[in-house]
Amino acid sequence: MKMPYLYTLLLYSCAFILFLEWLYPVQQIGDVTNMTVFMLYTVFCFFISILGVKWWLSMPLKGFGLLLIIDSLFMAVPMLSRRWFEQLWLEVGFNLNALVAQQWYELTPLFRSVLFLLLIWMLSYLLHYWFIVRTRVLVFILLTFVYISLLDTFTVYEADGAIIRTFVVSFVALGMSNLFKEMDRESVRFSLVKKAPVWVIPLVGVVLFSTLVGYAAPKFDPQWPDPVPFIQSAAKNTGGLGNGSGIQKVGYGEDDSQLGGSFVQDYTPVFEAAAKDEHYWRVETKDVYTGKGWEKSAEPEYELISGERFYMQMVSSEVETEEFEATVDFNEDSAMEKLVYPYGVSQVESEQDFALRADFDHGEARTIRDTEPVNLDQYTVTYDSPSFAIDELREVKGAQAVEERYTQLPDSLPERVGELAEEITEADGNWYDKARSIESYFGRSGFTYQINNVPVPGEDQDYVDQFLFDSQAGYCDNYSTSMVVMLRSLDIPARWAKGFTSGEVIENGDTTDDYDRYEVTNANAHSWVEVLFPGIGWVSFEPTQGFSNLTDFYTNMDETEQDDTLDSPEAAPAQGQQEEVSEEEDAAAADATSDNDSGNIEMNWWYVLIGTAVTAVLVWIIYRTRFRWRTAYLFRKLQKRKDARTFQDAFHYLLALLNHKGLVKDPDQTLREYAKRVDFRYGTTEMHQLTSHYERILYKNEMNNQETVQLSQSWKNLMKQIMA
Repeated sequence: MKMPYLYTLLLYSCAFILFLEWLYPVQQIGDVTNMTVFMLYTVFCFFISILGVKWWLSMPLKGFGLLLIIDSLFMAVPMLSRRWFEQLWLEVGFNLNALVAQQWYELTPLFRSVLFLLLIWMLSYLLHYWFIVRTRVLVFILLTFVYISLLDTFTVYEADGAIIRTFVVSFVALGMSNLFKEMDRESVRFSLVKKAPVWVIPLVGVVLFSTLVGYAAPKFDPQWPDPVPFIQSAAKNTGGLGNGSGIQKVGYGEDDSQLGGSFVQDYTPVFEAAAKDEHYWRVETKDVYTGKGWEKSAEPEYELISGERFYMQMVSSEVETEEFEATVDFNEDSAMEKLVYPYGVSQVESEQDFALRADFDHGEARTIRDTEPVNLDQYTVTYDSPSFAIDELREVKGAQAVEERYTQLPDSLPERVGELAEEITEADGNWYDKARSIESYFGRSGFTYQINNVPVPGEDQDYVDQFLFDSQAGYCDNYSTSMVVMLRSLDIPARWAKGFTSGEVIENGDTTDDYDRYEVTNANAHSWVEVLFPGIGWVSFEPTQGFSNLTDFYTNMDETEQDDTLDSPEAAPAQGQQEEVSEEEDAAAADATSDNDSGNIEMNWWYVLIGTAVTAVLVWIIYRTRFRWRTAYLFRKLQKRKDARTFQDAFHYLLALLNHKGLVKDPDQTLREYAKRVDFRYGTTEMHQLTSHYERILYKNEMNNQETVQLSQSWKNLMKQIMA
C-alpha cells in the first residue's frame, strides 16, 4: 500500500533532520572548514532521493554535484579540462598508494572530502530505504542517540540542544512509522487519512507534551561519574597515546593536542649526524595553542618539490650566514619519512631516489618516491647557518601587521598569565630584551626540570597557567609552551618548534675544521621557541632549564665580533649533566621513533568518524541484504542437488521469510489455508504449488526431480516478490 506523498515527505524530512545531527559536530571535532558546502550537498542528495528519480538518472546527478564541489574547493584549472583530469589522476594515484601503505595521515584534503561526500550520497539512499521503503526507523534513531552521547562525553561538542531535537524528531518518526505499519496491516485506506488529519493529532500532542514536561521538570544532577578519567587511568601504563594521559614513552611523535604527564626515557638511537657545530634538528612547528596543547592552524598544504633544491626560508637575506654541510645516517629501524634538517637548509642530497612534499607554513617536509612515502636511510643537507646581530634585534620594538595565528591565544587563558609576562618584561623596551627576560625567568624563579610526577592539567585548568603558578616543574614542553604564550600575550609573534637537539658527540674530528659525529636518540626529542622579528626572520630561544640556546648571536664591539651563545642564567651543565637533562621528550609525542611506521599516524576525529560511519553502513548493508544472499545460495543449491532435503530447507526458509515480513501463520491454520492467504496477498498461485509439492514429499515420500527443477524457479519468483 503506497503512502500519500505528504506523509512520505514528512517521514523523510525526519530522516534528514536526524542526519543533520550527525553533521553538526563534524566542524568542531574534525578539521572541516567548508561545512556549508557539505550541508548543501546533503540537501541536494536528499532532494533527489525524495523525488524518486530512477537510479540511472540520480547517480549521474549526484555524481556531477560531487565533482562540482571538488572543483570549486580544490581545483585551480578549468573543470573537465585535460589538466583537470591530470591533477585528479595524480590525486587518486597518490591517495591509493597511501591507503595501501596504511598511511592514513597522508590522505589529501581532496580525497578525504570525496570520501565524505560519497558517505553523504550513500546515506541519503539508505535513509530513504529505511524510512520510506521499509518504514523501519528505530535502528538509525538509536545510533543517532549513541553517536551524540559519545561525542558529548568524549569531545568538545555540547549536545544539549541536539538531544532535545533528536528526541522530538525521533518520536514523530517512530509514531508515523508505526501508524503506517498498522494501517498497512489492517488494510486501512490512506484516503481516510487525507480527509481526517485527526489521525496524527494524538501523535503530535503526545510528542509536544512529553517534550514540554521533560524540559520544564526538575532534573537530577549527573548520577554516573565522568568516564574519561577512568579510561585515562586505565591506559596509564599501556605506553600512552602521547596525549598527556599516564606515563608516556619518550620519542618524536605528532599528536601534541594534550600536553602534560610523566614519561620514561628511551635511549634508542634514531640517527647519527656528521656536523661542524651543534644545532637544532628541526622537524616542524605548530601555531595554535588550545589551552591544553598545540595544533596546526590549518590542514597542511603540501607543495611537491622534485630534485635536490629545498629552501626553507627562515630569515631575511640581510642576515649573516655561513654555508655548511651535514650528513644524516638513520638507524636501520628508526628511519623517518619526515625530514630532519638544520636552520637555513637549502639542499638535500641522497643516493636514494626521492622527492619532497613540503608544508612551508609549518616547516614540515615529507620524503616520497613516485607519490608513495619513503624513509631515507641517509642524506646530506647543505645549509646556511644564520648569525644574528643583537643590536639589530634590539631595534625591533613592534610591528605594523603580524599574522594573527602567531599571536593567537584561547579565550580561556587566565589573565594572570599575561600579567606575569608584563611584570617580567616591565623594564624592557624592545622585543629581544623581552624575549631574553622571559627566557631567563624560569632559571631565577625556582622552576625545576623533571620528567617524573609531572601533573596533567585538570579539565578546567590551562596547561601554561598550571605550570607557571602551581607545579613549576616539568620538561621542555612546559617551558617552551609557557614562553610562547607569554610572548603572545605581549603581542610578540611566536610559535612552538619541535625536533631534536644535537645529541651526544661520539667521535671528535681530528682538527677544528673537521666534522664531529653525533648520536641522536629518542631521548633527544625536544621543543623550543621561535620568535618572529620583522625584517630579520625567525629566531630561536631556549627557555628549558639545563639547556643552552644553540642559536648563534653576536655583538659588534670595537669592530670585532663576539659570539654570544645565550646560555641559560644558570651555567650550562657539565657534559654528563647535559646528557641526562637533554634526554627528554616532547611530552605530547607518544610513540617512539622505532615504531615510526605506525606512530606517525595522528589520531584525528575526522578519520575516526568517517571510518566508523563507513564500517557501520557496510555492516548494515550486509545485514539488510542477508535474505537476498541466502535466497541466491538456496536457489543454486536447489538446482544442483534436486533432493528432498534441499527442497524442505528452501520451503522452511520461505516460511521464515514470510513470518519476518509480518505474514505470520496462525497456529490453527493448515499449510494449504496459509498458502491461499499468501497467494491472495501477492496475487500468485506459486505458494499453493510449492505447498502441494512439499506435502507430497513430507507425507507420501514422493520426489519428482523434474518438478523440483520447475518449482525452484517458482520459489525464486515468490521470494523476489516477498523481498520487493
